Amino acid sequence: MSTLPLHGLTVLEFSQYLSGPSAGLRLADLGAKVIKIERPGTGDACRQLSIGNQWVDESSLLFHTINRNKQSFAADLKDKKDLELVKNLIRISDVMTHNFRPGVMEKIGLDFESVKNLNPKMIYAEITGYGKEGPWKDKPGQDLLIQSLSGLTFTTGNGKTDPVPPGLAVADMICGAHLVQGILAALIRTQKTGEGAHIEVSLMESMLDFQFEFLTTYFASGCLPQRSLINNAHSLLGAPYGIYKTASGYIALAMMPIHKLSAAIDCESLNKYSEEETFSKRDEIKEIIAGFLLQNTTEHWLEKLIERDLWAMPVMNWNELSMHEAYRALDMEQVIYSNGAKPVTTTRCPIRMNEEKFKSDTGAPKLGQHNQQILEELKEIVH
Repeated sequence: MSTLPLHGLTVLEFSQYLSGPSAGLRLADLGAKVIKIERPGTGDACRQLSIGNQWVDESSLLFHTINRNKQSFAADLKDKKDLELVKNLIRISDVMTHNFRPGVMEKIGLDFESVKNLNPKMIYAEITGYGKEGPWKDKPGQDLLIQSLSGLTFTTGNGKTDPVPPGLAVADMICGAHLVQGILAALIRTQKTGEGAHIEVSLMESMLDFQFEFLTTYFASGCLPQRSLINNAHSLLGAPYGIYKTASGYIALAMMPIHKLSAAIDCESLNKYSEEETFSKRDEIKEIIAGFLLQNTTEHWLEKLIERDLWAMPVMNWNELSMHEAYRALDMEQVIYSNGAKPVTTTRCPIRMNEEKFKSDTGAPKLGQHNQQILEELKEIVH
């Protein structure tokens, strides 16, 4: 593979758990040298946060999936000697990230202004839960809590069900992606002006931006979005948009004219509805569709719908997806190796450049694994 686009960039990651490290993961995928600054003895708290009770050596599988292709430097930031070593690293690095609560880095002496004095070109990128101002600024920035406060859990599920979280750490992952966007924009600016930058994102702001469709509609109408009572998939869209049970499984129906759907599946009961009624009477229409689709298999309905170029797909689980030729064609899997531990199969970077895929088989580091190497490199640069 040709030289990766961020080759030569050094990133110091003071982040833990998911949001900050997910940003570091993407930067590492693109070629940056990402050095995790970890607390001696325990390291990133994510090392002990298991998913599905899965472990690789002494760290969780989750830690390995989100910290692959990075280096680890163990340093006690409360120790003057270790702190001075970290400051020397800051002097020769390009980017640093952290996701501590407001005030933590100030106490250590690694806030933006202090770091700017050490390295005026530094891209200083931080994630908070709710920003640095307001009554929530010191609240825990945890994914489920952010989803709940932001209104996201009220957009999922059917109309009369309880609030439903999406089932993934979407706040962490999306916020991490926003941090990467800010960092890359700042790097371009630094190249043009020679100036560093202070990038700030928060989990709450990322979740509000994530819901821009709903919020813009709410601002315009003053009304809360109403979820469909059945087969809800998007509370701002009319019938047939949703997931429906069939005789053999489930089928997803996206936007399509109701009269075309009626003709494709031969459901005469839908003919009495106009296109204008697909939102105002969506529950009534969806109930007819739901009952009708139970009469035959997913495969049967897909054949009829695709024949008329209507947007429909089967609902798959991961077993079914991984066996499908279309999934295999994407080549999304890669195997990573970490310090003699068992190999881990995970996903690759989803970005391609000049038709090349970004893959690396380097697994997550052991705590402090690269201390000696980094100290030697630092000594050569300083002297």
